[in-house]
Amino acid sequence: MEVEVIRSARRRKTIQARVESGVLKVMVPDTLTAEQEAHWVDVMRTKLATKKTSAAGLVERAARLADQYDLKRPKTVSWSTRQNHRWGSCTPANGSIRLSSRMTEFPDWVIDYVLIHELAHLSESGHGAAFKELLARYPKAERAEGYLIAKAENPA
Repeated sequence: MEVEVIRSARRRKTIQARVESGVLKVMVPDTLTAEQEAHWVDVMRTKLATKKTSAAGLVERAARLADQYDLKRPKTVSWSTRQNHRWGSCTPANGSIRLSSRMTEFPDWVIDYVLIHELAHLSESGHGAAFKELLARYPKAERAEGYLIAKAENPA
């Protein structure tokens, strides 16, 4: 991932980072040495790479998957702490997708599968043949379904 360091004379102690259009932007105080800057870029890269709970990150991820698998893009994607019996849900009328926050520690390929499942629902409401055809575009679909079944049976 490309990195852009933004130095600020107004910033004294705090260091922040965010991803915008695939670029990691790290905001640092102007007083940091090059060595300190490199250290904090690495820290923030690691922190953001492991932080899957970013709403903006979910929207970007869903858009990337929609483009990759030729599916409709969602308007919003968010984590939900209220979904205890489903891995995801979709409201096609407003293009919103919600993922169960129970999945935040799941492997990326499983979260991608659930996102693709919900993206497919933006075009097909049921689980019929047309829906299954859309879902079959994801090469790890069967493996992810098995993972989710195992997690549902053994939630701990």
